[in-house]
Amino acid sequence: MALHVVFVEPEIPPNTGNIARTCAATDSVLHLVKPLGFNIDDKAVRRAGLDYWPYVKLEVHDSLDEFMEEYAGRRMFLATTKGGMMYTEPEYQDEDMILFGRETRGLPRDFIAEHAEMAIRIPMSESTRLRSFNLANSANIILFEALRQLGFPGLK
Repeated sequence: MALHVVFVEPEIPPNTGNIARTCAATDSVLHLVKPLGFNIDDKAVRRAGLDYWPYVKLEVHDSLDEFMEEYAGRRMFLATTKGGMMYTEPEYQDEDMILFGRETRGLPRDFIAEHAEMAIRIPMSESTRLRSFNLANSANIILFEALRQLGFPGLK
């Protein structure tokens, strides 16, 4: 049993390192979709992931199109501030994929529009000046809700 966290064109090394550490600790699969805003061997990525990198189930994809072709037919949720449903609404299943976009722009607008029925969001105060939560924090929030619903499979 595994959930899949997909970072599409991540730009900030520590965010990727932090979610890599979470994926290693939860037996989740981490997908990175190029172009990346850093080298995967970047010291900042490695430092954030500490010594967990050998335990990360990592897949790197050359483009979003290539990723979508490879995983066509899979259930995918798009994490976006433009999501129509709260991240707690879906009934998550084994092998679900949760996609997150770049730190500065999110997922492509046309991609979100094509898959609007699968767009989820984390609620935020309407009075806030923030555009979104930190990428790694957002991934952790949603991943742990999915794991909670599944009964934290294989975790102690």
